[in-house]
Amino acid sequence: MSVTKTYTGDDPIRVNKWLGQSGVCSRREAEGLIEQGLVSIDGETLTSPGHKILPGQTLVLEKAGQEKLEAKFTAVINKPVGFVSSQPEGDQIPAARLIKKKNLHQTSEFIPGNKTVFAPLGRLDLDSRGLLLLSDDGVLAKAIIGPSSEIEKEYLVRVRGKITREVLQKLQFGLKLDGRDLKRAKVTHIKNDQLRFVLKEGRKRQIRRMCSSLGLTVIDLQRIRIGPVQLGDLPEGMWRPLNTSERNLLLLQQND
Repeated sequence: MSVTKTYTGDDPIRVNKWLGQSGVCSRREAEGLIEQGLVSIDGETLTSPGHKILPGQTLVLEKAGQEKLEAKFTAVINKPVGFVSSQPEGDQIPAARLIKKKNLHQTSEFIPGNKTVFAPLGRLDLDSRGLLLLSDDGVLAKAIIGPSSEIEKEYLVRVRGKITREVLQKLQFGLKLDGRDLKRAKVTHIKNDQLRFVLKEGRKRQIRRMCSSLGLTVIDLQRIRIGPVQLGDLPEGMWRPLNTSERNLLLLQQND
């Protein structure tokens, strides 16, 4: 179906910029859709990517344009320890190799080929496991790992060391990495040696470094959620496609 949006801003804005800010598509994708005659404002088809929409005007993205955007592919993977989420070095094995027909947990109309290039929407270390999203969807990438992203990532973490009230308070707020303050986190002690982390950022090896700074050693780290997307019962080493509902919820959370 087509997408209809009414501009409620106070000042005119370039259509490609507004579509990018609204989470509909990237600016570059918007320019391509306009060039293909798939975008109109108040019934007039746009011909220029630089066209500005005025307050109160209504934009329509035709069904064909929406279908082009939905053709972007994102794989939901339960990554085992020993696979790298980004570009491999040396003899490392990329998690993208798991995206093949024999590892598919559900049905999928599209099975990526070996030449398909995917980027991780939130890296997961070689020695960590759990929920990993690999995608060629630039709009989704901006929503999840862009500098202004507020989408939560949830982890179950087992540690070695003494978990005290003071340690939990420090993990929640007050730590720095690389000279920069960390955003406030939700950290709870589940039982024994297990902690639950909910973060809205993803610094390099962040949880491991947070714990290490307070005398804790991470012995197991599993990501179980990214925004509304749950790891659920997806078996380790298997994958499924991200569905349209999940994509829309991720974009909606970022735009709230």
